[in-house]
Amino acid sequence: MNKRTLPIFLIFISMGMIDSAGPMVSLAQGSFNISTTMASLLPLLAYIMYGLLSVPVGLLQDKKGKKFVLNLGLAIALLGLVIPIFSGMYGRMVVDSSSLMQFYKILAAILLLGAGGSILQVSGNPIMRDISEEGHYSKNLSLAQSFITIGSSMGFLIPVIMLKAFGLDWSILFPLFASIVLISFILFNTFKIAGRETEIEHHATFRSCFKLLGNGYVFAMVLGLFIYCGVEICMSAHLPILLREKFMISVEKLGLLISWSLFYLPILAGRFFGSLIMSRIAPKRLLLFTVLMALAGVIFIFNNSFVLTLTGIFLVGFGFANIFPLIFSITIEHMPEHTNELSGLMVSAIAGGAFLPPVMGMVADVTSIQMAFVVPVLCILYLLFVAIINNRKTQYEKG
Repeated sequence: MNKRTLPIFLIFISMGMIDSAGPMVSLAQGSFNISTTMASLLPLLAYIMYGLLSVPVGLLQDKKGKKFVLNLGLAIALLGLVIPIFSGMYGRMVVDSSSLMQFYKILAAILLLGAGGSILQVSGNPIMRDISEEGHYSKNLSLAQSFITIGSSMGFLIPVIMLKAFGLDWSILFPLFASIVLISFILFNTFKIAGRETEIEHHATFRSCFKLLGNGYVFAMVLGLFIYCGVEICMSAHLPILLREKFMISVEKLGLLISWSLFYLPILAGRFFGSLIMSRIAPKRLLLFTVLMALAGVIFIFNNSFVLTLTGIFLVGFGFANIFPLIFSITIEHMPEHTNELSGLMVSAIAGGAFLPPVMGMVADVTSIQMAFVVPVLCILYLLFVAIINNRKTQYEKG
């Protein structure tokens, strides 16, 4: 990493901040005394923007270029983050009779942060191909995705650290995130980003984007990303609740820290490790291996043993590490001439993070938090199907 690529990696950290909507479910539930279903509106509003904006932004990028779109995403994310700051939520949130209005302001902030994050994803993921050497895209995208995990980790770590060290509540996330986005914006517009641009033989349109979904392989891969993003946020949102309700572990004191160390820390380590191992293992084979690991892990959660539950969380996190960059890069490399359309479609699939957590929350409210983990099991089974068809496709091409 050098000064030319530093802004790109900072932007990937900014992308990951939206994942804080996951742990915010348990934090908001405790602060505002609301149901799991209502608290799950946070990831719903965060990730619905991916479904609404990604394809139009992909078309805008086709006309205006990646730099314009990245600047737009940073500006919108920053706008969202200042809403709670100007409303007095910057580390010492006052919860009173008007607390529900505070929650609505946080919803508005998360909505705009989600909009900014979706815009950044559309340009950020393919721009890694522009600055990567031939054949190194999957490896470099995995490395860049590890910086997203740094942004995601802040939602778990900062509330615990700030509460213990300074007595500040979790709303300190908003000024911290705003500072990082602002620095990213300044550096991105200060340093010249050099790289290779994919030659576009045609301009993307709504018709060309959705026509690609008629391709069975593309549809399966886009749906795979939708499922993966949904199940990742399901895990981050409900693991602290599982630890609280099943093992009586306080969310703010230990629940978030345990969830991060056993879920997002393995994701972070796995992405750094994955960027190295992809030089030796084919991306499609690695996809199958990681999905099988995640499936084994989530099955471990269905027991009453504290140790086995923690082991399962770790295996899911490590298995999840490279699923997103693998599916994304495999699809782009399959049809590089359609980079903008595919990027828009696949980033729109991040909307899975909006729809699946509320489903899991409703299952938890009706049954139990442990039974709600049936939702991740079903999701990972579909990812296993995606991994299998990719491996069979490789064998067919070799034959």
